Amino acid sequence: MRTDILVGMAKSSADAAKKEAKAAAKAAKKQASKQRRQQIWQAFQMQRREDKKLLPIMIGVVLASIVVFVIIGWLLNMPWLFAPLGVAVGALAAVAIFGRRVQSSVFRKADGQRGAAGWALENLQGSWRVTNAVAGTTHFDAVHRVIGRPGIILVAEGAPHRTKGLIAQEKKRISRLVGDTPIYDLTVGNEDGQVPLAQLQKYLRKLPKNIDNKQIDSIESRLAAMAAKTGPAMPKGPIPGGAKMRGVQRTVRRR
Repeated sequence: MRTDILVGMAKSSADAAKKEAKAAAKAAKKQASKQRRQQIWQAFQMQRREDKKLLPIMIGVVLASIVVFVIIGWLLNMPWLFAPLGVAVGALAAVAIFGRRVQSSVFRKADGQRGAAGWALENLQGSWRVTNAVAGTTHFDAVHRVIGRPGIILVAEGAPHRTKGLIAQEKKRISRLVGDTPIYDLTVGNEDGQVPLAQLQKYLRKLPKNIDNKQIDSIESRLAAMAAKTGPAMPKGPIPGGAKMRGVQRTVRRR
């Protein structure tokens, strides 16, 4: 009898603990959602002050969407049935435009700052493995290494006459370990033959897919083992001023 009582008490205690954990998780989720909404609102206010065209464009997109869907509904003899759908589609389009304009603003502010390319690479979405500043100079020129489906990409930022030698040395250093894996290289900048900072992520995503995820893991492990033996080339550069907007951009994309 006493054993049954103890078992019952233990079960009640376990149930109470589960309820508390569930309530805590729900509260944490609610708080995180509130913070995301606050971040988006703050980002909107900041962008609206800097970008006078933002609000008119967003309103115009919503109104245009409503008009298009109402016309479709009118042709089908159901104009007001399609109006709410037009509002929903227009709102989604407006949020997407907002996110892109925020991102463009952040890249514009970061362009030309030390470490901007490394920051942009760290914000890549997908199965990219980024190692910042695998080689560098005392003038804050740097070469960053990216491993992805295209293979290995060496991204340089700084004076081209200095980064050219850094890229050549890094290619020679890693080519022995990666075999016939393609190795690309580029320099971030606004001169001829360079990739603008705002186009860097898009440029990498457009490269052909040459290896799979297993090969990515294998290459990353081999290069990490090599780095452990030789030590880091140089410390990472400073984060550009627009980097604090990264969380806001991801939040907007998720929504």
